[in-house]
Amino acid sequence: MGVRIKAPSRIHITLIDLNGSIGRVDGGIGLALEFPYIEIKASDCDEVIVIGDFENRGRFENVATKFHEKFGKGIEVEILESFPSHIGLGSGTQISLAVGKAYAELHGMDMSVREIAEFTGRGGTSGIGVAVFEHGGFIVDGGHSRRQKSGFLPSSFSRAPPPPVIARYDFPDWEVHLFVPTQKGFAGLKEKDLFERNTPVSMGDVRALSHIILMKLMPAIVEHDLDELSKAVYRIQHLGFKKAEVSQYGDVAWGFIELLKDYGAVGLSSTGPTLYFIGSRKHAREGERYLEEKGIEHWYVRSRARNRGAEVGV
Repeated sequence: MGVRIKAPSRIHITLIDLNGSIGRVDGGIGLALEFPYIEIKASDCDEVIVIGDFENRGRFENVATKFHEKFGKGIEVEILESFPSHIGLGSGTQISLAVGKAYAELHGMDMSVREIAEFTGRGGTSGIGVAVFEHGGFIVDGGHSRRQKSGFLPSSFSRAPPPPVIARYDFPDWEVHLFVPTQKGFAGLKEKDLFERNTPVSMGDVRALSHIILMKLMPAIVEHDLDELSKAVYRIQHLGFKKAEVSQYGDVAWGFIELLKDYGAVGLSSTGPTLYFIGSRKHAREGERYLEEKGIEHWYVRSRARNRGAEVGV
């Protein structure tokens, strides 16, 4: 018996509340993508065997080993498709959930996606990756109660459970363009330091951000209004923790955003370095030329939103 899992990447637009004075922290907004994606084929085995994708193989092995050590049964995982880690597209969560879901399916375990996420230590800050695996589409999560999580830490340093989804919509059929510099983004202690240096954010920024999300960005998605979405995403880049994330990449990132802001929704995904542009291919080419002129090596992906969750089959 075998099982095949295909899990989406995601854009993480922003965290919402890294002030916490109202009694909750985190919260996030983002959307699932068709490309790139994680795809594996798994089968029963007495031990842990992982085949393929030299760069990311260790991450698949770590998750599979964790299940093997806890539950005693093995798994063979063949990596059919993957994408690099620490680029702002959520590979770590999708690897964890794909391997965990395959393990549960193979061994007849009644383990939900959220239980898999908690067991593998995912969703401790943002719930977007877990939610896009479950549902796809555009997601707003409600963050964590201060009873669950007292500080401001990235998921890799937080043991809080995945936060609740408080809104989910199908995302319009707009082109999504990804520009992925070859440099790595923030991870491990570097990411922890980014949080520690830039939190708590001001309550004024949290209120402004919440207002923009509720009264501009979410209606724009429901009404398929790309112009309003673009204005909302542009303003988000200049608020709170997102501003700190973009600023780590200096004038190149800010220049890219300024170049494309009048033509579509443009911003930095998660802690980067991936920049996204939701709009026409014509204007996306301008973004490509800009990065080339700046001498920024990158790869480009033309994608769309994915309005369904992970695929689980045989």
